[in-house]
Amino acid sequence: MSRPPRTTNTGTFFITAITLMRRRRFQVDTTALLFLETLQHYRRTGIYKLHAFAVMPDHIHLLITTDDLPKAMKDLKGSFAHKMGGERFWQQGYTDHVVRDRADFDAHVTYIHQNPVRKRLVETAEDYPYSSAYRGGVRVSKEESS
Repeated sequence: MSRPPRTTNTGTFFITAITLMRRRRFQVDTTALLFLETLQHYRRTGIYKLHAFAVMPDHIHLLITTDDLPKAMKDLKGSFAHKMGGERFWQQGYTDHVVRDRADFDAHVTYIHQNPVRKRLVETAEDYPYSSAYRGGVRVSKEESS
């Protein structure tokens, strides 16, 4: 069954992208860190504002605001796959949810940050090094997270 066409490419989105065959590729520290570097690179270019993220062993969750969602995701996923040697890294496409309001935004931030806890990878969200909740990690600026 085909997916219905996206109603908008602009706005704030909750994104999930999955590794090919759900392989746990991000369990390797260097792979997860390379993805975080790529994620931050595109944030700095201004293609999106990054509000929250979690890099799980076999998928990623992002909360971003962008004027061009397909371009942002094509650039992010394509660039990262290229850095991984050009191999097919991701399942085709991604899922997205348009964030409706502040309550929806806050619920998705909580969902993203608690995902490693729910999957029993850590005891607290602040302990997961591949998440914007990580107390010792790279954080987005206050202006971007609002």
